Amino acid sequence: MPVSEPLPHFVDDLLGYLHETHPTHATLDGIHVHDDLLEDLSRHGIDAETRALAGYLRRLDEIESSGLTEVERLEQRMLGANLRGRMFELEQVRTWERNPQHYADIIASSLAGQTLFTHAPVADRARRVLSKLRQTPRVIQAARDNIKEPPGIFVKVGIETMRGALRFIDHDLPRALAELDDMHLLGDLADAQVEASQSVASYIGYLETEVAPKARASFRLGRERFEQKVKLDEGITIPLERLLAIALRELHSTQEAFRKLAEKLHGGDPLDAWSKVKDEHPKPGQLVATARDQVDVIKTFLERQALVSMPAGEPVIVAATPEFYRWSFASMWTPGPFETKPTRAYYYVTDAEASWPLERQLEYLRDYNTPTLLSISIHEVYPGHFLHYQHLRKVESKVRKSIMFAPGSFVEGWAHYCEQMMVEAGFERQNDSFKLGQLAEALIRLVRVIVGIRLHAEDMSVEQGVRMFREEAYLEEASARREAERGTFDPTYLVYSVGKLMLLKLRQDYKQKQGKAFSLRSFHDTLLGNGTAPVWLHRQLLLGADDSGDVLD
Repeated sequence: MPVSEPLPHFVDDLLGYLHETHPTHATLDGIHVHDDLLEDLSRHGIDAETRALAGYLRRLDEIESSGLTEVERLEQRMLGANLRGRMFELEQVRTWERNPQHYADIIASSLAGQTLFTHAPVADRARRVLSKLRQTPRVIQAARDNIKEPPGIFVKVGIETMRGALRFIDHDLPRALAELDDMHLLGDLADAQVEASQSVASYIGYLETEVAPKARASFRLGRERFEQKVKLDEGITIPLERLLAIALRELHSTQEAFRKLAEKLHGGDPLDAWSKVKDEHPKPGQLVATARDQVDVIKTFLERQALVSMPAGEPVIVAATPEFYRWSFASMWTPGPFETKPTRAYYYVTDAEASWPLERQLEYLRDYNTPTLLSISIHEVYPGHFLHYQHLRKVESKVRKSIMFAPGSFVEGWAHYCEQMMVEAGFERQNDSFKLGQLAEALIRLVRVIVGIRLHAEDMSVEQGVRMFREEAYLEEASARREAERGTFDPTYLVYSVGKLMLLKLRQDYKQKQGKAFSLRSFHDTLLGNGTAPVWLHRQLLLGADDSGDVLD
């Protein structure tokens, strides 16, 4: 009988393959061996990856679990779901065939990974950018070849994202490499930049004139594919009907808490009270400065409280969101967990466009009001994503360290959980506006669960989704539309609320098990120390192999 392959050997081989096949994500993982490459998104490349993943899955299934440690058996199960999820994406969801945004995100994120982080001297990063620019026409050709009958909403968002990538190539790249003084390299970059820019611009025109008028396909995954995606990507096996019922229950209870606090704060109608709170927003052009001050206040609070360990590291830079990523309200760009050199992290916030009429700028900033922005800063920086990554660098298991295997329900669930945890811990104790902002953010995430399920597993339209975000989460029209449209191309954005609820249940069960020995800091440090994994795996590690408790109430 052949000797079973050691799981660590398999993990090293698989990670090496995934980093080579997905060089953009490899950079974000802190691996720079393939920094000069863009993904092969041709049909040949897609088919080759599908075959390779099937081969890795066979190898994984052939590893005898009897020869593994208890933790390795859990990781084997986690890896199996990840591989099946990747194959499901390529064969069933087929984003590469349906959404031009996929190609724009790869180009822009790949270039950004070399310009936003200082993991190598500027000349080295510039050479990698040069290589990527020269490969950009190949990626655009793959998009032309692969995308035939996309949904109209995907074309709309794809055009917007392609325009952002084009602005990044034309305007942000030269500024990002301004300190470069190699004239020969600068000349090569200028030539490659023109060629890449022309290919992207040409594709935008093609989408507008040739693809958009004929885009009639449905964006819906359908119930079966939606359920399977949630199961494989997140390890969530709860039936959609129950998920929907839980989300509706939580929405109603959160709305009731919101109403009571709003009435206490301003009296009268809760929506009028919330409207007054939303008037407490930074002036146009002041969003970055406001977020920067908030990060300092949050960090000071955590350093004084016994809530979670604060590993030393490079400071967070708070800055304006690059053009290519402006569809995001806020985002955290953190050096990958395998990074070996100290590298700065960036917290980006998206201010109103200076070119907009003042009325539109003010409407936009109402949803970026100061109390809500405080919750966003908690989510993205402390103790959310940034602090999570600081802990992740200390994790020894490559399976639970790499972002290649990271489920969104834990990554986003942790960050969203932190928003509520900080209120419970007494942060801004006397600031009812902040508490109202935290509840408002919770409402948005809960409506995402409902809209995501109903968009893909039922027959909800985008317009109905917009109305639900306006009426149930109290968003302004533009923000409500952005949220509803995101649900079409990010179908599992339910991970925020579902992940948070699963972590609250895990904390409750762990506290019951620990009894008087329980401490919040110990729970958080142990949880983060176990790395990034599906919540079912965290339950096994914290509660033991006999855990049979429900992951949600």
